[in-house]
Amino acid sequence: MNEESVLSALTVALTTVIGAMAGAAARPVIFVRSVPAPAAARSRCPHCGDAVLNRRLPVLPASGRCPACAEAIGPRPLMPETAAAAAFAAVALGGANGWFAAAQYWVAACGVALALIDLAVQRLPDVLTLPACGGTLVLLTAAAVAGEPGSLGRAAAAAAVLTTVFLLMALAGAMGLGDVKLAPAIGALLGWSSWTALFWGAAAGFVVGAVSEVARMAAGRARRTHVSFGPYMLIGAMAVSVTAA
Repeated sequence: MNEESVLSALTVALTTVIGAMAGAAARPVIFVRSVPAPAAARSRCPHCGDAVLNRRLPVLPASGRCPACAEAIGPRPLMPETAAAAAFAAVALGGANGWFAAAQYWVAACGVALALIDLAVQRLPDVLTLPACGGTLVLLTAAAVAGEPGSLGRAAAAAAVLTTVFLLMALAGAMGLGDVKLAPAIGALLGWSSWTALFWGAAAGFVVGAVSEVARMAAGRARRTHVSFGPYMLIGAMAVSVTAA
């Protein structure tokens, strides 16, 4: 193994560790925001009512259990850490660098929390979708100022196009408004690379969703009328963005 390969492997390994740390940081956010509408947040165990989080120590045990009653709360053990580590490793393997890579990591970090919340309560809270969109646009703007390959104008146009398409689908009852609010981040990230990336990245979400739901039905695990589309659109978009980088 040459020096370049060793450096690349070390970079991926370090990035994976950072991703796991980002997942650990997201764990309390996932617990706090995994509440059905119209509630906005929670800080107490839903089983015993004990205060799980406080302002001085906003940390949720990695065991996924309440420290007081030992009942399962929040995301499953190591789920956010593993998901974020895998997402960060995928971005690192994609080979992007600079501000565009930072935008990919940002979407990955926000996306892990959003996906797990969506799976838990079928909603994508504004407190995460809005920073995901704003941060992505800021980082892509920095990429444009730095002269990185890509187009900020196309990214903005792609964000508008995807948001419009998703809004029309939401008005038709085909998806939720949370998906619409996440669309600008997804559209901008994909559009930075090309219109082709936008098309395939958007389509990939529907393909991943369809395959996953068919597999669930085949396994006898279909349990809901409302499908959590957020995780699928994030997985599809990130997969295409990473390979298009």
